[in-house]
Amino acid sequence: MKKKTKIIIALILVIAIITGLIIVFVKNDNEEIKSVKSEKQLSKIYKGDNYEINETWLQLLGMPFSTFNYMYDTPIVYYNDIAMKGTSTIDYATNVEESIKTTGTTKRDYSTTNIQVENVDEADITKTDGNYIYSISDNKVIITDVRDANNIKIVAKIEEVDNNIPEDLMLYNDKLVVISAKMDTLNYYKNNNTMVEIYDITDKTNPSLVKDYELLEPYYTSRCIDNQLYVISSGYLRKENDKIITYYKENSTTKEIKLDNIKYLKDIQTNKQTLISSIDLNDTNKDVVVGSYLIDISNAYVSENSIYLLNQKYKYNGDVPPVSSIFGPEGIIGAFTYQNKHEKTGYYTDIYKFDILKDGTIKYKAKTKIEGKTINQYSLDEKNGHLRVALYDNEGTRVVILNEKLNEIGRTENLAKGEKMYSSRFMGNKVYLVTYKTIDPLFVIDLSNEESPKVLGKLKIPGYSEYLHPYDENHIIGIGMETEEIINRDSTGKVRSTTARVTGMKMALFDVSNVESPKQISSVVIGDSRTTSAILTNPKALLFSKEKQLIAIPVNNYAEDFELQTGIEDYATVIESYKNYKKNYVAEGYFVYNINVENGFNLKGVITHDSTKNNSYNYYYYNNSKLLRGLYIDNNLYTISETAIKVNNLDTLEQINELKIR
Repeated sequence: MKKKTKIIIALILVIAIITGLIIVFVKNDNEEIKSVKSEKQLSKIYKGDNYEINETWLQLLGMPFSTFNYMYDTPIVYYNDIAMKGTSTIDYATNVEESIKTTGTTKRDYSTTNIQVENVDEADITKTDGNYIYSISDNKVIITDVRDANNIKIVAKIEEVDNNIPEDLMLYNDKLVVISAKMDTLNYYKNNNTMVEIYDITDKTNPSLVKDYELLEPYYTSRCIDNQLYVISSGYLRKENDKIITYYKENSTTKEIKLDNIKYLKDIQTNKQTLISSIDLNDTNKDVVVGSYLIDISNAYVSENSIYLLNQKYKYNGDVPPVSSIFGPEGIIGAFTYQNKHEKTGYYTDIYKFDILKDGTIKYKAKTKIEGKTINQYSLDEKNGHLRVALYDNEGTRVVILNEKLNEIGRTENLAKGEKMYSSRFMGNKVYLVTYKTIDPLFVIDLSNEESPKVLGKLKIPGYSEYLHPYDENHIIGIGMETEEIINRDSTGKVRSTTARVTGMKMALFDVSNVESPKQISSVVIGDSRTTSAILTNPKALLFSKEKQLIAIPVNNYAEDFELQTGIEDYATVIESYKNYKKNYVAEGYFVYNINVENGFNLKGVITHDSTKNNSYNYYYYNNSKLLRGLYIDNNLYTISETAIKVNNLDTLEQINELKIR
């Protein structure tokens, strides 16, 4: 009996130990975000091996980490969508583009970068404080004194080293941040790093470098909230001397990212990492804080309280679930860990949420996966802690509303099946969506009832808008392309198909005061099918002020076929603007319009920076102006290119001054 009792007790102990280990394993496995445990595990991640198995559990069993590798299928290949970098959401009640700021003892009225979210500044290639303009030209940052419009002058140049190429500028009080791509001189376009340099510009004539740091991944985007700067870089993990790189550089000093600060997420397998850095611009003596997350990103949205990073991918699954879901370790563990991950073929978007803490640092909060894909950052908006997301796929376009934990609380029906979503804009409790196949529906959707959002109205017109911008509470501006519907018939006259062709670039003003029946009240078509503008891919290129009745954009087109279909009767100023252009190269001009509800769009004129009459295409291509941005200070319009800064009277567009940069 004693022997049997001992055997029973031993069996009970073994069962208890196994049960305890399983509980520990399940508990650990259920943790959504995990830290890398060892360099060996990080090496497996780099190689693309499966690393979701709990290493501690296998070690406790006395098994090598690679024991179960053969049980996993070849990973499904994901094809990343290309998403536009750039910006976040302006409420119509706040005119973020226009501000009156105090600089010294003089109040000057000047425009600022067209951003998405109030109080969340975004980097751009040109900045101003009302007294000085900061701009990028080649590998230099130019500081120009514009206090006297009749005598603007360069007061300083920040010259980057040969393998640093400035990409963005951020301006905060007396700090100028230069964000550059640091090129690998031996292998261009492969291992670009992100170089962040912070200059004290109290003395504009003598910028002083007070902090620099280098992230060993390519630059993705950045934001500045109050005094806190956030820079995000993303790319593949890299090796150096047979060791995975886990460091960054601060003031040329190498600093390690500890393994427990390298995070990965359950069910997300990738050998890419995203680095999120933050630094206090009020106190650059503090160390920069860098976190590593093993996630891939293709879109980003930042509110005052949160950072949302998105990864969009196309997933293909056959009718049979992956073998790993049945016979892999999860299947072995059975009821404790099994999850059916079989998903249908289509586009999916992973959303990762990070909270911005009071001290400016960030903390991972939650993740979710939803069907469909976004266009850009304007596809997202946060209101009262809830995230609203506009997505589309083959099933149509929809808006999904998520709570603080990214749990879905509401969604619209699928709209416009078979059509692509081209633009979206959230304004208060409404969202405006543009879809397109052969004609453009503008949808107005009410989000005030988050659990049951509903379509209020729609408008069908030719063309489509790729960017929507608030004009006021009852009006919205659309910028995109004009199209013409083509009906294809057979020999008997029956309609077989309908297609569309682009006929020009278009700006339109919509009246949405009657949400059930929105209408277009004004439009202007520029050029032909070859016409384009930076605004279509980067909203920062827009200059808009309702108070000044001003809207201006850079436009590119072949010079010989510029046709400006506007309400003006006199084209003399336009013709004059283009008299120096040759028809065998692409023309570029800064188009300045009056805009108001009563009269719509009226072209005031076109400003160009073309300085050569050389008839050679190659000469023009390599010596063109690359007109970048426009801004106003008081009643003067400044247009900035890599070669020059021009000053024109904002009312008459009469040229006041021109400064050659190179």
